[in-house]
Amino acid sequence: MKIRMKSLVTLTVSGILMCCVSAVQAQTVTLKFSHFIGTNHNFHKGVAEHWCNAIEKDSVGKLKCQIYPALQLGGTPAMLPDQVKNGVADVAWTSPSFATGRFPRTEALELPFSLPPSSMGGTRAMWEYTQKFGMEDYKDFKVLAMFSGSNVVISTATKPVLSMVDLKGLKLRSPSRYASMFLSGLGGTPVNMPVAQVTEGIAKGVIDGAMAPWEVLPAVKIDEVTKYHMEGQANQPGFTQTPFVILMNKARYEGLTPELKAVIDRNSGLSLSEVAAKVWDDGSEAAKKKLAAQGNKILTIKDTDYNAMKKATVAVETDWIKQATARGLDGAKLAAEVHTLGQKYMIK
Repeated sequence: MKIRMKSLVTLTVSGILMCCVSAVQAQTVTLKFSHFIGTNHNFHKGVAEHWCNAIEKDSVGKLKCQIYPALQLGGTPAMLPDQVKNGVADVAWTSPSFATGRFPRTEALELPFSLPPSSMGGTRAMWEYTQKFGMEDYKDFKVLAMFSGSNVVISTATKPVLSMVDLKGLKLRSPSRYASMFLSGLGGTPVNMPVAQVTEGIAKGVIDGAMAPWEVLPAVKIDEVTKYHMEGQANQPGFTQTPFVILMNKARYEGLTPELKAVIDRNSGLSLSEVAAKVWDDGSEAAKKKLAAQGNKILTIKDTDYNAMKKATVAVETDWIKQATARGLDGAKLAAEVHTLGQKYMIK
């Protein structure tokens, strides 16, 4: 009898423990976080892992992440918004620039000579602009962050570029449609190419160089096949920037408990955007130091050449305003607001 009672007690305790474990597991939500670049990139550790660790700690383990870098869930960078919308991923990092026409209000953030060259300045301007004018672009998502990829730098393999004349005929990798229009306006030839293929393209002479932020150059070894890098001054609007977003599936967010929603909210928004901006700016400074130490030439263009480039690319903004207006947007107002916010957050 004692043996049977002992067995019953053991079974009862085991059942309770299993029940408790199941209850804990049921309370744990694991989010699939997808992005398009490798684990060696600053974004993976400094932003994706940072955010995942933050929400896990804040939720006392009730929220966790499974990160899928380098498009491990399939598709292309341009397909990441649909992957989030359709639930293939719960969260994804991508750029609206990869899907031309899909985020029409956000396109204004790519206009040449409009935003500060730093990621932090550009991010604060982008966040404020998006909150005021761009949220309709993201009605199908929960926006966790909006940040700037910082100013593109013009990097070349064999020829220093310090003016429009130097750009004539050069084939450069372009990161987006409006960066391509900017380069075409200066007499260069834009080439659309995934960033992972740029180093090989330059090494084989397919392209003469690339338009990319400082932060990206050593990450994909562009610095090893280029020698010259041209930018404007720190207190001048950058050539053009790439906006980035971290998006969450709206239904997934809405399905969380109020407690877990609050965790997401506390660790997202402008605060997460600024975390990403600092990662970008720190990466840019580290990249510049690395390039200078290995003998690459960092060039700053003169005001006269900078102003000539601005004048030559005015048509990019004019054309965008016409297209935006044709789509029912107040293109002139949106462009003007970007410039106003750019000046607001410019380093003085």
